[in-house]
Amino acid sequence: MSDAIPFHPSDPSRTRVIIVGAGLGGLACAMAMHHAGFEVVIFEKVREFLRLGDSLGLGENALKLLQRWGLYEELIAIGNKSPNMNIRRWNDGRILATQPLMDMAGYIGHRGDYHVAFINRVKQLGIEINMGYEVVAFDEDAPSITLQDGRTYYADLIVGADGIKSKARELVLGFSDAPRSSGYACYRAFFKGDILKDIQPCQPLLQKDCVNIWIGEDKHLVQNTLQDGKEFNWIITHKDTEDIQESWFQPGNMDDVRELVQGWDETIASAIKATPSCLDWKICYRAPLPTWVSKSGKIALLGDSCHPHLPTSAQGASQATESSAVLAFCMKLAGKGNVPLATRVYEKLRFDRVRQAQLSGEDLRNRWHNALKHLNDGEEFDPDDIKIKNRWLYPYDAEADTLARWSEVSARTQVELDSGKITPLFGEEGPPRVLTVRDAYGKIKDAASGENSVLPGLTV
Repeated sequence: MSDAIPFHPSDPSRTRVIIVGAGLGGLACAMAMHHAGFEVVIFEKVREFLRLGDSLGLGENALKLLQRWGLYEELIAIGNKSPNMNIRRWNDGRILATQPLMDMAGYIGHRGDYHVAFINRVKQLGIEINMGYEVVAFDEDAPSITLQDGRTYYADLIVGADGIKSKARELVLGFSDAPRSSGYACYRAFFKGDILKDIQPCQPLLQKDCVNIWIGEDKHLVQNTLQDGKEFNWIITHKDTEDIQESWFQPGNMDDVRELVQGWDETIASAIKATPSCLDWKICYRAPLPTWVSKSGKIALLGDSCHPHLPTSAQGASQATESSAVLAFCMKLAGKGNVPLATRVYEKLRFDRVRQAQLSGEDLRNRWHNALKHLNDGEEFDPDDIKIKNRWLYPYDAEADTLARWSEVSARTQVELDSGKITPLFGEEGPPRVLTVRDAYGKIKDAASGENSVLPGLTV
C-alpha cells in the first residue's frame, strides 16, 4: 500500500472534481465541469477502449450543450445523413409511417466513433484520463477515492459515472440493487456492408444512409445504414425471460435469430440470414432511485449509474449529457464549499425529466408491439400512434433551465439540508409518479418550436 496522494490542482482556489468512468456520460461531465471553470481528472478501470457497441443517437437537447463545449462538427460527420425514417409492417415491409430522423435520436452513429470524438475533445481540453485504474473504495466525507494499487485521491466532488454496474451507486444507496428482468432482450449486430453486397433483396438498404423500423406483435427491429452502405446495423427487441447476466457482450445464437424472423419482409430477413454473428443483450430493469447523492452530498451519480434508459428511448447518452450540464451549473451557482447544496439541487432538477425520458422508451416499445394487434382486428389505423414522440424533449436547455429554477429549488433544498430531512426522489415518501409520456408530450409539445424545427442557437 502506497501513501495517500492528494489530487492537487494547479490553483488551490479552483473547485476540484474527480470523475469515475470514462464512458460518454463521464466524458460529457468532464467537458461540462471544465466549461464551468473547474479542474477535472478522470479514472477509468479499462486499459484500452475498443470500438464496441453499435448504434447510438444524440438529440438536439444534447448537441446544443456539446456545441458550447467545443464538440459539434465531428459529431455531425459521424451521424446518419438520412432526413427521414420509415416504420414498416413486419411481414411485407409496407410503410405505416414516415417521420424525420431527428425525431428519433438526432444523429445516429456508431457508439465507438462518438466515444472517440468525446475522448479527443476531453484531451484537447487538457483533462487527464487515467486508464487502467480501478476505484475500489470511496470515502464520501473526505471525499476521496482509493485505487486498487492503494493510492488515494481527494477532490471537492466525486462523480460516479461508472455505468450500470456502478460501485458508486452501492455507496449512495447503502446496498446493491440487483437488476430485474424486463421481460425483453435485444439481438444486436453491426458489420461491414460488403457482407450483403451479393444479397439481392436487401440492396435497397445499402444504397445510402437510411433507418427503417419493422414492427410486429411483441417484437420490433431497427435497421441503420451508415456511410452510404459501408456499415450496417440491426437491433431486434423481443420478449425474453431467460435469466442471463446483465451484459453487453453475451454472444447471441444466430440460429435463434433466424428462427425469430421467419416470415418477415425479405428485405431485412435476407440481411439477417447473412449476418455472421450477433450479441444477445438481456434488458434489465432498475427501479428509480430514492437518491442520486451520498449522505454527505459530496458524491453524485450520473448517467447509467442512476438513470439507465431502454434502447427505444433513444435518449440515454443525451440525458447523461444534460445531467452533466446541470450538475456543473449547480456547482458553479452554489460556489466552492457548498457541494451538498449543489448536488441535492442537481438531483431535484433532473429526476422528473429523466423519468419522463425513461418512460418514453417503455411507451414506444409498447405502442410498436401492440399496434398491429389492433390493425389485425380491423380497427382504423392512425400512423401517429406508432410515431416516435421525442420532439418535446429537444427545446429544453439544461443550463438555461438550471439558471431559471436555481433560486426556488436551492432555497427549498437548503431548508431540507438545515433540517436534515431530505425528501427522497422516488418512493413512498417521495414525490408522486411523474406524468405519463403521453400526458407529458401533450402538455409540452405546444411549447416546442415545431415538429421539424431546429432549435434556436443550434446550427444543424
